[in-house]
Amino acid sequence: MMGLKTLLAFASFFLGTSALQKPLHETDCCKVLQDAGVKHILLPGNGTYNERVHSYWSLTSQLTPSCFVQPENTEEVSTIVKTLVVKTKCEFSVRSGGHSSNAGANNIEKGVTIDLGRMNSTSYNNATKIASIQPAARWLGVYRTFDALDRGIQGGGIGSVGAGGLLLGGGFANYLYQRGLATDDIVNFEVVLANGSVVQANATSNKDLWRTLKGGGSGFGIVTRYDMETFDRLPIWSASRQYNSSAETDEAHILGLKHWTDNPEILASSYAYIWWTYRPAENQTIIIAEMGDTTSQADPPAVQEFLTIPDYISSSTGLTNMSTSAQATQADGYRNIWFTVTFKNDERVIRKAVDLHRRLVEDMKRDSSDGDFETQAYFQPLPSIVGQRGAEKGSNILGIDKLKENAIVLLGSLAVNGIDQEALGRQKMLAWRRALEKYSEDVGAAVGYRYMNYADASQDVLASYGEENLKMMLKVSQKYDPEGVFQTRAPGGYKLPWDYRKFPKGY
Repeated sequence: MMGLKTLLAFASFFLGTSALQKPLHETDCCKVLQDAGVKHILLPGNGTYNERVHSYWSLTSQLTPSCFVQPENTEEVSTIVKTLVVKTKCEFSVRSGGHSSNAGANNIEKGVTIDLGRMNSTSYNNATKIASIQPAARWLGVYRTFDALDRGIQGGGIGSVGAGGLLLGGGFANYLYQRGLATDDIVNFEVVLANGSVVQANATSNKDLWRTLKGGGSGFGIVTRYDMETFDRLPIWSASRQYNSSAETDEAHILGLKHWTDNPEILASSYAYIWWTYRPAENQTIIIAEMGDTTSQADPPAVQEFLTIPDYISSSTGLTNMSTSAQATQADGYRNIWFTVTFKNDERVIRKAVDLHRRLVEDMKRDSSDGDFETQAYFQPLPSIVGQRGAEKGSNILGIDKLKENAIVLLGSLAVNGIDQEALGRQKMLAWRRALEKYSEDVGAAVGYRYMNYADASQDVLASYGEENLKMMLKVSQKYDPEGVFQTRAPGGYKLPWDYRKFPKGY
């Protein structure tokens, strides 16, 4: 067992010896930024400060930093980073859209939150067909820009989500099977490094950083601009159906999901998402099936198995575009708990996940103090072609190019009221996750990859990318951030394991 002296020595090696010194008082950090000429610093007691605290959709992220600082451009981000790194030992967080429900991922308690909310523009170069998106742009606004231009762009399915977080974590989108993840369409990142310098990361300049940021998260610098490919697009034919959960409808959707994910016809233009959700207003678990075709083909063959499931309680079909379909919202005002598990496309594991979700609902009905909770078991198909698409575009850091079999990514979520209910809910969600992971291992269907944007803070996302990619991320961190500023001074989000330098074969 490692002694305290040895432990501190290795921590000093990883953090840099200066990082172990006592930090300034939290309020001094904000004053140092003011003295450096930084504008738009919001302090507690300021009405706009309170607005920013409550602008996070999940209560779990509504922390109270010593101040919010809101840069308007890349140069101001550079000034803020240089000031914090050189003149303070203050901890900080970075917010783009602020959608993660993990406490500390996009906000901080008693530190500095670098709030990029003023950096939210979207532009388009007609000659190159490249979109330039600032990190706090919301996908609904991005889609409205490009739908008006009859151009397609890869982004999130919920319009209120910010661009930055989704792209740094990967990004599932309707064109996933034709184009890969949203992050695979990024041709250039503009990045502020820990020393305040601004670099471009792309296929010809800082290529290692470019690849690492495609799924590696926020621990390598602050991205201030994403340059992305756009493409010709047609109206999307979409269908949405809802069912009351029952043994028959559950099984029909489980088998439909299994067959759809293994169907080569989906690769041409189709998409489908299936999820089970309990809503207190209905006091009922509902199955939602969202499917469509990106080439405007109505009732495409690939989704016929879903369309023939009878006894739906609501149905809508027709042509749409991303700015219309992305207007769906999530209930705010709750404390949200998420986790993710990836497994091979095996109907036994899908069935197990649905059964564990049913048990969660039953347990919460019994144990919840107010009965006001929402759940979700959301299944995202991940055929092996997705990893291949990324490899064709210069590779990302996720390791999914190594997947030879089709897989499913599960998002499990629970929304509750109150800190006590959150503690109760976390126990139940952890039990669900562990039971599903064990079952998938027992039947030989386990897949190590964990999707960052669906993961709980307790999940070791970066390690799930594989040893080779972990080594690359470590090298990139050492090269562009030798003092480990973004790995240690920005404690939220997913970071490289600090002892990986000593035990590189342990992952």
